[in-house]
Amino acid sequence: MSIKQHLKVLIVDDHRTSRLLICDALAQLGLTQITYACDGEEALKTMMSTPCHIVISDFNMPKLDGIQLLKALRSYAPTARTPFIILTGKGDRELVQKAAAAGANNILAKPISVPVLKKTLEAVVGRLQ
Repeated sequence: MSIKQHLKVLIVDDHRTSRLLICDALAQLGLTQITYACDGEEALKTMMSTPCHIVISDFNMPKLDGIQLLKALRSYAPTARTPFIILTGKGDRELVQKAAAAGANNILAKPISVPVLKKTLEAVVGRLQ
């Protein structure tokens, strides 16, 4: 079984359109096990009940933002090492530093493209075969 068929991805974004665009890009890369959450709180519940292998989360969300979600996942032993990619709509250097300090594996600027998403994912989980 290839890594693509095995990899479970959690997309966390409060905008439905963004979730669908990311899902479509992942599908183009051959990833099919995709779960959604519309905010950090829902994502945290999902990761506690049915953990995913990688989290792609927006930064700016209600209830729990991307950094707060990342910190919560890092502080819980079963999810502490889960690869985490944070999405941002702006090239905010301060956010990039905060995300890195909190343990983000990578940062992805919106709007995303399939080649950039592939490169970002491969930097975190290895080659998608």
